[in-house]
Amino acid sequence: MAIIQTKDLTKIYTIGRNKTVVGLNHLNLTIEEGELFGILGPNGSGKTTCLKLLLGTLFPTSGEAYIMGKTPYDVEMKQHVGFLPENPYYYEYLTGKELLLFYGKLFDIDKEVLKEKIEELLKLVGLENTKKLSLRHYSKGMLERIGLAASLINDPKILILDEPTTGLDPIGCRDTRNLLIQLKDAGKTILLSSHFLSEVERVCTRIAILHKGVLLTTGKLDELMDKYKSVNLEDLFIKTIDEYEEKIQTQGVAQ
Repeated sequence: MAIIQTKDLTKIYTIGRNKTVVGLNHLNLTIEEGELFGILGPNGSGKTTCLKLLLGTLFPTSGEAYIMGKTPYDVEMKQHVGFLPENPYYYEYLTGKELLLFYGKLFDIDKEVLKEKIEELLKLVGLENTKKLSLRHYSKGMLERIGLAASLINDPKILILDEPTTGLDPIGCRDTRNLLIQLKDAGKTILLSSHFLSEVERVCTRIAILHKGVLLTTGKLDELMDKYKSVNLEDLFIKTIDEYEEKIQTQGVAQ
């Protein structure tokens, strides 16, 4: 069952007088319930644009997006979605516990239920011993983990993560990877954007590769590597992009 779907989803940015840039070009994507799905691509490929369109923080130029069969602007649907942006901003004078309390109140969670939920989440992300430590004293890895906890405060069915391992050391990447697998096993649908190929290769059930706003390929990793005769995800990634660039150049010469 498709829990996330896009139909010819397109975003064109106006960046100056009579000048536009294509952020996303007629994206057709289907993500099934319970998947851990990875959107890959170099910087500027359209990954973050795609996530923002799904979340309703950007309006599409054309096309449609659906989450749980509803548009990105449906308030009821948003109750079931958790989001972790690439560079979240937190009030650094808050403690991790206070941050989760703040997010919990935004979802109008019952006070007693929220209190128990916060303890569970702090333990889940390994921050139960830092309750009184303000965020200004958190490491990059700790901030990533508290952000993940915040995205889970409403017990979402769908988790959307933008570059969840950016800036993390190998131990932080491992811990985040293990947590994502744990959440998937618990029944969450996870959509993550990343350009850290080794991490995606270890956790994702299916992937999509974007470049310059265009969907180059999508499918199960082993099937795609067989199709493109690739030895690993990095090899697959480079081959799909090189193939696209060669095709564009050939068309340009023909014109």
